[in-house]
Amino acid sequence: MEWVKVLHLLAVLGWMTGIFVAPRGLIYWKREFAKTGEFGPAGDLTMRVYRFSLGLGVIAILSGLWLFWWWGFPLWAWTKLGLVAVLAAHYGWTGLLVLRARRGVFEQSDLWLRVFNELSVLFAIGVLFLVVFKPF
Repeated sequence: MEWVKVLHLLAVLGWMTGIFVAPRGLIYWKREFAKTGEFGPAGDLTMRVYRFSLGLGVIAILSGLWLFWWWGFPLWAWTKLGLVAVLAAHYGWTGLLVLRARRGVFEQSDLWLRVFNELSVLFAIGVLFLVVFKPF
């Protein structure tokens, strides 16, 4: 079962990279688009990071559910699953922002995108707390 934990941790690391980088990339993409009016390197990188981490997110969730089942559905893991659902929703929202940006639509301010980006960090800290301390 340890190999599933390794797979899960590797996938989570990659997914978290996308969760943290894609919203930040949107800020730079927005600035680049405002200057050039074209789809440039910042947009290309943001889209690539998002797509790559999407696959890792699927692997992370599936392997996490496997571990969840293996451990017998403890209460702390239910709570973790709830926080992961929030992170997945955040990631889905990021995907919508990426699709809009691809069309040249940037409705959110830099500040909004920064706050949006930092919210994911708070939920990730919650997940880490639950995994390390298993408080209940």
